[in-house]
Amino acid sequence: MSEYSGYSEKDVQREVTELQSQSATAARIFDLRRIIGGLFVLYGIIVTIAGITDGQAAIDKAQGVNINLWTGIGMLLLGIFFLVWLRLRPTPPPVPPAEEQAE
Repeated sequence: MSEYSGYSEKDVQREVTELQSQSATAARIFDLRRIIGGLFVLYGIIVTIAGITDGQAAIDKAQGVNINLWTGIGMLLLGIFFLVWLRLRPTPPPVPPAEEQAE
């Protein structure tokens, strides 16, 4: 009992391929390395600016160390590390299930 759906095998295959590419794009967009790296860079910039503009009282409070400056630089470096890692090792496309590969 087969009903004609109006779609050819080629149409279905094209739709499946399109959905797989959209899924791969979504996986790359929401990669945790991108989110973590971006947030660390953003917060690193903010904390570094705070460290640059700190007065002597804030530095004296931290026993002579400009803690905001050093923490901001560390956060920037960590964020840049995550973003470089993402660029060098991108998320691989998803592997289709085994029964689809056999066809």
